[in-house]
Amino acid sequence: MLDKAIKLILPLIVFSTLSYGQDNLATFRNYQFSFSRVSNANARFNDSIRRMFQNKGLSYPPKDIYIRSFKAQNELELWGRDNVTDEYVLVKNYRICALSGILGPKRWEGDHQVPEGFYYIEEFNPRSDYHLSMLVNYPNYSDMLLSDKKRPGGDIYIHGGCQTVGCLPMTNNIIQELYITCLQAKLNGQHNIPVHIFPTRFTRSALDFLGREYGQEDEKQKFWVNLKYQYDYFERRHKILPVMYTPDGEYVYGN
Repeated sequence: MLDKAIKLILPLIVFSTLSYGQDNLATFRNYQFSFSRVSNANARFNDSIRRMFQNKGLSYPPKDIYIRSFKAQNELELWGRDNVTDEYVLVKNYRICALSGILGPKRWEGDHQVPEGFYYIEEFNPRSDYHLSMLVNYPNYSDMLLSDKKRPGGDIYIHGGCQTVGCLPMTNNIIQELYITCLQAKLNGQHNIPVHIFPTRFTRSALDFLGREYGQEDEKQKFWVNLKYQYDYFERRHKILPVMYTPDGEYVYGN
């Protein structure tokens, strides 16, 4: 199956690494901190974030962070580790303060759905209408194949303001803390911060609920089984698998 996969994630990581040399990082840092929202958030939260990581036995600025979100629970987890061979450690669990749509992936513009799948932070926006925001790279390759070809939608952010039509909104205090954490990780060399969005925690009771409420929706069930492989792997090992794609948009996983 892996032989048939379209291996797009690793080239993206290589390109990002090459395109963000020290000069570009310095320019990026100067641009970000030229905005009072960012500099004020950094002054307010950086020391407490440092203590938060140190209390978990992790270095700061972060070397490798991972974001995992669960729509049904309105939760967003921040994980961290110091080396690629380490297991991730849970740093903090944040509350998503509003949610639109229902369980299931985003498939067209205007459906008000929060995407489900495997993404990364593509952009930091210090001028957001929602205080601060971080763009998630929806649509990814799977979404482009499985969603409306002409209007799949976009502009999916983790942002402040506590309102949404398809994003992951936080209170302004929380987005400041999370934005600075992710910004410091990027400035410390993490060019791609993974963001995995699941419909729910795939516990036994949650699986029973999905089967009961969505049992007749074969496409959703197949899609969730595909996502669950990554979820189960992380639950066992606290590591994430590299993500690739088949030509029909299904996720496949490397080792």
